[in-house]
Amino acid sequence: MDMPRKLVTLFTIALVFSGASFASSNQADYDAIAERIKPVGNVYIAGSEPEAEVAAAGPRDGATVYGTFCLACHSSGVGGAPKINDATDWNPRIAQGKETMVEHAINGFNAMPARGACMDCTDEEIVAAIDHMIANL
Repeated sequence: MDMPRKLVTLFTIALVFSGASFASSNQADYDAIAERIKPVGNVYIAGSEPEAEVAAAGPRDGATVYGTFCLACHSSGVGGAPKINDATDWNPRIAQGKETMVEHAINGFNAMPARGACMDCTDEEIVAAIDHMIANL
């Protein structure tokens, strides 16, 4: 009877030590898997992103803002939007003065939503987009 007890004890000890060794090798596997599947970026609700990320991005130029937000309406004249390469569309607006154009772009006017739907654009970026469109008449 003593022999089966010794075998059970040896088997239990072998199982415990092999399990510990197995667990440590699994941790390396888990770490490798976690590294492979980690996110490549983060998603934030507008206005809740960390300030360091916003500051690192810096201001966008007029062409970038236009190409991202303004193009949809100002390339085809949707809702009466002045087309980017059409001076006859822009001349009456330019005659009102840049201050009025900026005010309309920031606060919205007629069919144009406030900030042209670019809710994270700064005032300077909006002005840069206006300057870009006027420069391409």
